[in-house]
Amino acid sequence: MIQSELDFNEYITAHTGVLFYFATTSCSVGEALEPKVRALLKENFPKLMFRFIDMNQAPELSAAHQVFVEPTILLYVEGKEFLRRSRHIGLSELDMAISRIYDLAFE
Repeated sequence: MIQSELDFNEYITAHTGVLFYFATTSCSVGEALEPKVRALLKENFPKLMFRFIDMNQAPELSAAHQVFVEPTILLYVEGKEFLRRSRHIGLSELDMAISRIYDLAFE
């Protein structure tokens, strides 16, 4: 489980592509969207890692990355943030945005 900035940085260093999903377990929108985002990655972007970060368990980490609303998605490729989406996240728009980055990084 990623709860600190050190854990976060070690994880993005160890993996080429990571999608961080910031939310809480009490957010119904976040709970409904998470399995759909996981399925999207599994089906279309298998080389990306998925990590859920509970904003209640890691408030300092959330603040350090300026994540103040849930859900928020951050996509890191080769240690750099390439994509940020918050609150109202459409799967088709997310799919297209990730696809552009994924094709450059992994193909």
